[in-house]
Amino acid sequence: MANKEELKKKIADAVVHWEDEKVKEYCNEWLKAGFDAKEGIFEGLAAGMKVVGDLFDKQEYFVPEVLMCADALYGGLDILRPHVKQEAGKVKGSVVTGVVEGDVHDIGKNIVKLMYEIAGFTVYDLGKDVPLDKFVDEQLKTDSELVSLSAMMTTTMGGMKVVIDKIKARNPKCKILIGGAPVTEKTAELYGADATAKDATNALKEALRMVDALRTEKVV
Repeated sequence: MANKEELKKKIADAVVHWEDEKVKEYCNEWLKAGFDAKEGIFEGLAAGMKVVGDLFDKQEYFVPEVLMCADALYGGLDILRPHVKQEAGKVKGSVVTGVVEGDVHDIGKNIVKLMYEIAGFTVYDLGKDVPLDKFVDEQLKTDSELVSLSAMMTTTMGGMKVVIDKIKARNPKCKILIGGAPVTEKTAELYGADATAKDATNALKEALRMVDALRTEKVV
């Protein structure tokens, strides 16, 4: 039988080196060995993409490399995702997500969306280059507890503050999480967001924390 830890590393490394066919081969091997699909996604594919994000931050990888790594990641997701066992009746909450107007970089948003879905959130994905008022309208229409905003460019991140101000004015209890390469904790503080996250795993943790806090408030 394949060694689980070794196979996780092979999946992650294949994502980092954008080896599409190897990612697919290792993911099929993962399933054949009877390992948990969700674990393969989080600790194999997503772990590899986290390394890619670190390399991008260090300017060792650039947009073309990141896009090729993402293609490899999605090839693995196509294999593993249909085998993820959803926890019936355990919806964590609902979230509106998207990339703000003027920005078309949606790789990070798509990974975060996947993690929300696997964790049991209902996700309303508005896509990329989303008109700012659309976030406000969708939150009110769906009554989602959480709005997750993404921006990869400093020239577009200011749109986050516009969305935050409008949502908080109409629904102050809604929690807002922001993320993307130029976004920092200081940004979140200045813009009035409830939290920020450096990567998809932290985004999921923050989302769960904020939704739990909202539900506690409702009980009280």
